Amino acid sequence: MENEDIMTGDMLVETVENQLADGEPLVVKETLMRLVMTGTPRDEAIQMIACALSIEVFDVMKNDGKFDLKRYSENLTELPDMPWEDDI
Repeated sequence: MENEDIMTGDMLVETVENQLADGEPLVVKETLMRLVMTGTPRDEAIQMIACALSIEVFDVMKNDGKFDLKRYSENLTELPDMPWEDDI
């Protein structure tokens, strides 16, 4: 994997912001609204969503796989808990 292939945290956040602007996938907007409504500051919620996105990006890069929307949605549903951290 070359350095230019690595997504930075800022790129992940930008991708989340783009997903929100595009309304696709809808679960991203729903997750943001749920987190903010339960008291999580917006910036922190975006960072959490970016963490869930990073799991998918990492898997695609590591395994030459496809983006798994189902797993991404499941990880978003778990927020603010991040159970995948146990796997790291």
